[in-house]
Amino acid sequence: MIKLFRYLKLKEWLYFLISLVFIVAQVFLDLKLPDYMSRITMLVETSGSAMGDIWSAGGMMLLCSLGSLASSITVCFLAARIAASYSKRLRAEMFNKVESFSLEEINAFSTASLITRSTNDVTQVQMLIVISLQVVIKAPTMAVWAVMKIAGKAWQWSLATAITVALLIIILSIAIVLTFPKFRRVQWLQDALNQSARENLTGIRVVRAYNAEDYQEKKFRKANTELLENQLFANRTMTLLSPFMSLSMNCLSMSIYWIGAVLINSIAVESAASVAARVGIFADMIVFMSYAMQVIMSFLMIVMVAIVLPRALEAAKRILEVLKTEPKVVSGRLTDAGGVSGEVEFKNVSFTYPGGSGEVLSDISFKANKGETVAFIGSTGSGKTTLVNLIPRFYDASAGEVLVDGVNVRDYDLDTLYGKISYVSQKAVMFSGTIAENVAFGANAEPEKLDRAIEISRSADFVSELGEGTDAYVARGGTNFSGGQKQRLSIARALCRDAEILIFDDTFSALDFKTDRQLRDALKSETEGKTKLIVAQRIGTIMSADRIIVLDEGRIAGMGTHKELLKSCEVYRQIALSQLSEEELAI
Repeated sequence: MIKLFRYLKLKEWLYFLISLVFIVAQVFLDLKLPDYMSRITMLVETSGSAMGDIWSAGGMMLLCSLGSLASSITVCFLAARIAASYSKRLRAEMFNKVESFSLEEINAFSTASLITRSTNDVTQVQMLIVISLQVVIKAPTMAVWAVMKIAGKAWQWSLATAITVALLIIILSIAIVLTFPKFRRVQWLQDALNQSARENLTGIRVVRAYNAEDYQEKKFRKANTELLENQLFANRTMTLLSPFMSLSMNCLSMSIYWIGAVLINSIAVESAASVAARVGIFADMIVFMSYAMQVIMSFLMIVMVAIVLPRALEAAKRILEVLKTEPKVVSGRLTDAGGVSGEVEFKNVSFTYPGGSGEVLSDISFKANKGETVAFIGSTGSGKTTLVNLIPRFYDASAGEVLVDGVNVRDYDLDTLYGKISYVSQKAVMFSGTIAENVAFGANAEPEKLDRAIEISRSADFVSELGEGTDAYVARGGTNFSGGQKQRLSIARALCRDAEILIFDDTFSALDFKTDRQLRDALKSETEGKTKLIVAQRIGTIMSADRIIVLDEGRIAGMGTHKELLKSCEVYRQIALSQLSEEELAI
């Protein structure tokens, strides 16, 4: 938790110091009240006292109360400012950190956990900051100050207070020991609950298609029940502290009054001095009672922190895990590769997924020259997507080198590398906004450039039918468009960027054959001079490629043109015959 303090800014530290001043002022004013109460008691009990003196002492009590109220409001305001601005910055730090993660780190934490850490965990830390500024500093200060005030009074009262405080410490310690592991586990159970809910919402169509609502409900109920049981145990245990505190407070009050009565009765009324002694003991009893209650109230405030502290500490630990994680994919320093542009080369590249048991790619070597179209085909799981993912460094190769324009991708500044590549993933990803915002994603593209990209990707036909055109609304995930429309808009996004290297990862699968052919013809004529790497399942999509690389179980099974592979590569021939007839293949 302390390590997170380095994210506080100077302005927030200044607010913190100001809060300390007001907290000390509030404690001072709260502890002055019993003194004036004692003074009023003495004035009332002493004959000949002037009413003006009583009004004066009462007025001072009122001023102390108003001053304490003003100090409390100020501290609450400053605490809220500190906590809110700090949590805002902490969420931004976490978001930026996650942005720098490679797929390896994201998969290690899981998406559901990263969402929980960025939201719920930060909220727990924010709550602790608010309570701490109001309680953690105030409670010990008030308790110590009150003890100093009552020191030297009747030892019987001090003993009763000490016994009560000792019992409170023992009970509070037991409660913390019992609940701390439960509160720590709550944050991880929250991850599991979010994961279950997220899976159900993401796959709702599959769930309904297979009538698996009951199955999903059982999974959610299991995670929900486990979270419930942990929270119930922890909260019930901590809730028991409140009545115990009240019982202790009432018992202490009775003890102080009973001891005071005994002390008063022990003095015989024989003279004015004895009466004054009795009045003095009575006044001391009132003061002692007030200060003793302040001590107990301090423990009540500590209980409030004890309820929040375990979850907040675990949340802080989880936040630090994210902030301390260093991404495996580190940006290089090279910002310019010289005169070469659009060349991609693999040299003896092998790759194993983190924690995997075997190589997904093994000894891959090929070169795609500027302006060439290189296609990858193979059975499911042969490593096609993994191979193209090594170029933009979603993962780094386990062995060998991946070169772009003759330079190892590890040496590139990431912004420079990404600027050379336009990537279209297997799953068409659309963001909430407009069509123009999605196609010109992350850049302010000129209208002519935007329209040209939409035209080449064969998206103009359905975009023009929309009333708003490129200003038409796109729902989150593109749910108001079909799969083929989303794929074409994703291709338009890649073309609008005008990068040297275009990577299409099975992005033509949702298109009909006519649109597929029109799109490929348009790409061939409009993207001349750009290197195109295409992952495909259809033979028809890649027949005209300059070079086709056939992958089989992570190894290159064949490389060449369509006609060459039909003669030399049995794996390619079998794939081709499974999709087209011998006449269509012109065998």
